[in-house]
Amino acid sequence: MFSTLIGLMGMMFLLILTGYLLRRFGCITDAGKKCITDVLLYAILPCNIIKAFTTDLGSEHWRDFAILLAVAIFVQIMALFICRFLYGMMRPGEKEVYQYATVCSNSGFLGNPLSEGVFGATGLLYASVFLLPQRVVMWTAGVSYFTKETDKKKAYKKILLHPSMIATYLGFLIMILHLTLPAPVYKAVLSLSNCTTAMTMMYIGTILVGVDFKHLVTAKQLYYNLIRLVLMPLVVYIGCHLLKIDPLITGVSVLLTSMPAGSTTSLLAAKYEADEVSAAKCVVLSTLFSIIAIPVWSAILLAGIQ
Repeated sequence: MFSTLIGLMGMMFLLILTGYLLRRFGCITDAGKKCITDVLLYAILPCNIIKAFTTDLGSEHWRDFAILLAVAIFVQIMALFICRFLYGMMRPGEKEVYQYATVCSNSGFLGNPLSEGVFGATGLLYASVFLLPQRVVMWTAGVSYFTKETDKKKAYKKILLHPSMIATYLGFLIMILHLTLPAPVYKAVLSLSNCTTAMTMMYIGTILVGVDFKHLVTAKQLYYNLIRLVLMPLVVYIGCHLLKIDPLITGVSVLLTSMPAGSTTSLLAAKYEADEVSAAKCVVLSTLFSIIAIPVWSAILLAGIQ
């Protein structure tokens, strides 16, 4: 498991370094950064969402799926509560970044392979179910933190018609109706989806060109990381333990709750003119800290299963 984590982290930071160097030496311009943002938000990420919903969940674990969904919904409600009450001291532009980074973790990229590495094939299956509520919340409440529209009707329309939300609707239809995409369509979706990690990490690298690394670790960043990597998974762990939920379900739920900030935090911060430097710091620093936090949580969870 630890080697899997180190391998994924190493790949992420090499991709970030690639974006950093391309921007540093002028290969990616300001206009190029905007183009990357638009390609990710309007093509690559929607395809990544559709691909996630094509997972065959089977039918022999419906009771476990129901419990997983209940825990996952609780996690999202907890995240929304945190966003509402624990970031009041943040300044405008910065506050939205921490709110979105709280409701949206990097579970999709890191969570799936780590769940499989720690808990086996069943862990990967459970992770696919657990992530469903987050995929909905990140493109509804999550996006709403960034939108500046004062007209509520227009704001809701923008959110509900966002390309990633449309992809979510299509994904649910595919999953519920057990639809099979035509081979050329599926291959095109898969090809674009496979670009997600490389493109988002490289984009974060382009932002880091403007970051003062001497001030990477700040009190606000430490506060956020304490919430994201310690407080939230601790609440889930205690709750599952008190309710005597199956150790494997508990393990997957806690592990996915302890993931670092989602890379889309930087994309949306740039798109909606929030504090993209703070967003990049959130992603990079929480990912660094997760190299310590995730193995610790994994050891605790595996001890509970054995």
